[in-house]
Amino acid sequence: MSSGAGGMAVLGIGVDLVENQRMRQTLDRWGERFRGKVFRRAECEYCDRRAAPWRHYAARFAVKEAVAKAFGTGIGAHADWLDIEVLRESGGGAPRVELHGHARRTAEERGVGRVLVSLAHTHEYAVAQVVLLGGEAGGETL
Repeated sequence: MSSGAGGMAVLGIGVDLVENQRMRQTLDRWGERFRGKVFRRAECEYCDRRAAPWRHYAARFAVKEAVAKAFGTGIGAHADWLDIEVLRESGGGAPRVELHGHARRTAEERGVGRVLVSLAHTHEYAVAQVVLLGGEAGGETL
């Protein structure tokens, strides 16, 4: 394992790329049904306040996929869509991930103490990278 921030070990890395137009088509076709299965209320409220909400939904979808890839499990029994929530630091700062349910248990079982996330979007694509850190006693908890 590699050494990460503050002496923490890198436990997993995940990346995902989403086509914004595809997310827009999915939202147009499935609407609330899709949103309710994939995104938590705070995520929807954030995205729906934006001029091009599908770009922000695409970025959050990419984060969820990247977290599941970092776990090495994919979306399913160890991490469901609604178990992974993308929020912003207070004051409109950097994105952060909050884990719930199965994803939180998976993280705790694997010793994950911190989830680092970076996301970006252009007119055409949204991309997210996630790094799972662990191994530091007394480190930040999920």
